[in-house]
Amino acid sequence: MNLGEVCIETNDVVKIADFYRNILGISSDCKDEVHQFVITEGTTLSVYNNGKAKNNQNENISLAFTVDDVDEEYKRLLNLGIHIIDTPQLQPWGAKNMHFCDPDGNHIYFRSLPKSV
Repeated sequence: MNLGEVCIETNDVVKIADFYRNILGISSDCKDEVHQFVITEGTTLSVYNNGKAKNNQNENISLAFTVDDVDEEYKRLLNLGIHIIDTPQLQPWGAKNMHFCDPDGNHIYFRSLPKSV
């Protein structure tokens, strides 16, 4: 069994999909206001609005993306105007993480893993 995709429900599909494409470096001209896919290296993130209002207080979800160099990504995201909550820091388990949120408040981590992992 494999996890097929992660879906983020939101009131503003275009804004959230554009945000994720921006931080992941993916280009698209899709402006569908109901459902969009953000696909990178075999992983599917979908952004969806089923017509029901969302409270957008997603305090129980975090998305973690593994990157080659979290320090370089930190600089790139700063240049994009992303507000960083936690700058890149080495964790006790060896990963180096940084933390920020999407416009709906979903927690996002970019991390670099130790080379031996």
